[in-house]
Amino acid sequence: MRVLIVDDHPIVASGCRALLSGDPDLVLLEAADAESGEISFVAERPDVCVVDINLPTVSGFELARRILARDANARLIMFSMNDDPVFAARAIDLGAKGYVSKSGDPNDLAEAIREVARGGSYLPPAIARSIAFAGAAVAQSPLAKLTSRELEILRLLSAGKSLSEIAWLIHSSYKTVANTSSIIRQKLGVRTSGELVRLAIENGVA
Repeated sequence: MRVLIVDDHPIVASGCRALLSGDPDLVLLEAADAESGEISFVAERPDVCVVDINLPTVSGFELARRILARDANARLIMFSMNDDPVFAARAIDLGAKGYVSKSGDPNDLAEAIREVARGGSYLPPAIARSIAFAGAAVAQSPLAKLTSRELEILRLLSAGKSLSEIAWLIHSSYKTVANTSSIIRQKLGVRTSGELVRLAIENGVA
């Protein structure tokens, strides 16, 4: 089994190697950003991809979108420090087969990889319960109003990227990004860049 880990933190990559080293049939591939992750996916065609959401430049959500555009059957697990059920729900909506929090049990990742490789899906029990029983709280979160693509543009806006830079990073047109930016502000009820950045930080997007 070939597993691609896309994460820009060497300690995390090292931990994944140690966690998965007991399986002699597993080949671990590594990439540190969305661009190299996409190249590795195309070249290596891994059985499972584990993608960190908070990558440099564009996020894991954007990388997942690109991978699934190339192969709708790609088996993706989103990996994040954020255990907010909104992020897990957006990952599933996007087409991921699993979502694992870095702050959870390390064995969750190994179990997720095994389950997704078998063609199944995986959510750690705590996150599954959050999604199932915190529906009202999720619905009230301002992030619940945004699609995964809107979350990506919000993250880049809050990082200080211009509309032109964002269009280039996510392979879209300036007009589409400008229109989406306006939609985000309407959905979140903010008018200034400062308000947008503050909301993004408070909700773990920035």
